[in-house]
Amino acid sequence: MIQVQHLSKSFQDIQAVNDISFAINKGEIFGLLGPNGAGKSTTLNMMSTILKSDGGSIRIDGKDVNENAKECKHLIGFVPQEISLYEELSAYKNLLFWGSLYGIPSKKLKERIHTTLELIGLLDRKNDLIKTYSGGMKRRINIAAALLHNPKVLFMDEPTVGIDPQSRNHIFEVIETLNKQGMTIVYTTHYMEEVERLCDRIAIIDSGKIIAQGTQSQLKELVQTKESIQIEFDILSESHVHELRKLLSYTMTHNKNKLLIESTVKELSKVITTCHGLQLSIKDIQLNKVNLEAIFLNLTGKQLRD
Repeated sequence: MIQVQHLSKSFQDIQAVNDISFAINKGEIFGLLGPNGAGKSTTLNMMSTILKSDGGSIRIDGKDVNENAKECKHLIGFVPQEISLYEELSAYKNLLFWGSLYGIPSKKLKERIHTTLELIGLLDRKNDLIKTYSGGMKRRINIAAALLHNPKVLFMDEPTVGIDPQSRNHIFEVIETLNKQGMTIVYTTHYMEEVERLCDRIAIIDSGKIIAQGTQSQLKELVQTKESIQIEFDILSESHVHELRKLLSYTMTHNKNKLLIESTVKELSKVITTCHGLQLSIKDIQLNKVNLEAIFLNLTGKQLRD
């Protein structure tokens, strides 16, 4: 559906995007994950025809973005970081305005406004002025505006920044519904829990370069870190450790009353049951999961949200 090859963009002496390539399949949710300033927004702006690249190519549904910008604009919907709404107008009138820019016939536009407002859960607030909306509600109207022309691809640039958890979950549900209907979605964020929930595949971007890409499982295979369970006991003797080694076929290391077991969190129930069977009293349990935050740290040597 989308092919990005050797894409680059500079702003004076700053190399914002540096020779990146990736492909996105039809009907996929593809995540661009990276810290602020990594090049996510610049990449999305080039893909959505807002910025022209310095080098490389972008093709959407077989069409070159630079050569067929007008056609590509009708294929895509774009949800920017900034709220692009008129505060003194109602949600309905905002959507009438944005829909008219796509040249949607009046009757069809009114039908699309009704459908999108229903999708985002704000049909009952359609006549209220935008200035009376919460930040999360404004974000949802921003999404609705991008959907009016029924695009094949939806670009979303950090759509949950600065909103409450309830609105964030509502946006997630909207994204999942759109994807089930067959829409291809490109989603940028610096929140690793968002891509873990939403995305089929992920490209990790830092300092303008893609440092890894793939499914979550594929990304986990790139790092040496393994999932583990650390248990602290009231008392842990050598004989207890010996018995646990016989009963559990996992690699273990222990230090005084603490035991580190190299095992997935899925095996936690089995581990606890075995400990209880040996009359061991558990004082504390710590789960060390291999998530995207850990992968980013392993690949770059810094925290995702530095």
